[in-house]
Order: sequence, then C-alpha cells, then structure tokens
Amino acid sequence: MAPPPARAASPLSPLPNYTRHITTHDPATTLATIHSSDPGAWQTIENSTFDFSTVYTTSQFPAELTNDADLAAHETLIASNTLGLVNPGGTVCRVVDFAPGKAPLMHRTRSLDYGIVLEGELEMVLDSGETRRLKRGDIAVQRGTMHAWRNPDPEKWARMVFVLQDCRPIGVGGRALGEDLGGAREILPSDGGVK
Repeated sequence: MAPPPARAASPLSPLPNYTRHITTHDPATTLATIHSSDPGAWQTIENSTFDFSTVYTTSQFPAELTNDADLAAHETLIASNTLGLVNPGGTVCRVVDFAPGKAPLMHRTRSLDYGIVLEGELEMVLDSGETRRLKRGDIAVQRGTMHAWRNPDPEKWARMVFVLQDCRPIGVGGRALGEDLGGAREILPSDGGVK
C-alpha cells in the first residue's frame, strides 16, 4: 500500500477552508469552554481530483467524553496515519471536495453514512445503475451500499460533509458484504472487513 497522502493547510479546490471549533469543559467549574479552533487540514488523493479533510473521529460508540478521552483518542489516531474511510468501532466526520467532471469511483464502506451536500451538486451512482442528483442541502443515507459520487459540473468543484459510523457486518441474501474501496484501496487503509 502507498503511504498516506501528505496533509495540506488548505484544500486544492478553490472552495474556502473551514474552521473546526472543539468544545470541552473547565474541570473546576464544569462550564463549557473552547478547547481549540483550527483550520481544516487536507489530503489530496486520486491525482488531485478529491480533497479529504477529517474533521473529527471517535474510536468507540457511544463516545467516552470524560477527561477528554475522545480528544486523546482522535489525536492519536490522526497521528498514526492509519485511518481508513471508516474508523472501526467509532465514527468519522469528513469533508470531501470533488473536482469537476471526475469519473466516479465505485466503492462500499462497511458503515452507515450521512452525506450532506454543502456546495454544488453531486450525482449519487449505485452499482444497480440507479442515480440521483443531490443539490446543496440534500442528504444521502448510505447503508453499506456500493456507490460512487460524480460531480457533473464541468467547471466548479463540489463539497460534501460525511459522517461515517461503523456498523455490524452486512448480510444480504445470505452473503456477507464488506468494504470494497475499488481503485482507492491503493491509497487508503482498509477497515479489514470482508470484501
């Protein structure tokens, strides 16, 4: 497997970067405080046709927030460079920018995902051949299905935010379905699920 893509301070796309604000508690008063406010860090993959930015992860569900255990787990995971599309046993919140006119990459994650279009339009393509065009504000609920995302605009980048949640093994018609990263398996770590 190739090494993970290098992180950048801003996306390759012309879309503006975001700022992630993480809250915590003051242990002396239990009042809410700001832990950190940081710009998104980006990884460019697939020959500069996708920008990925991991906003946050949890490594167990339900998350353990006491004594900022989730913050420590997130920072350790990001530093390890082992995060795939899904975090087994946890969740991932990720922003993805899609280049104009990019051919879709069919893939399946063993997860329950919420995908929300923030900018532009994207076409959701399923392995059955069904497609739906999602506009800004539309939400896709991906339930471990083979799918691809295509930006149909010939000039403008599109952006989605995804929340991926690990799920139990998926069985359909007596067959086990697992992660299938298509061509991306060469650049992203696998969750180790059945293919």
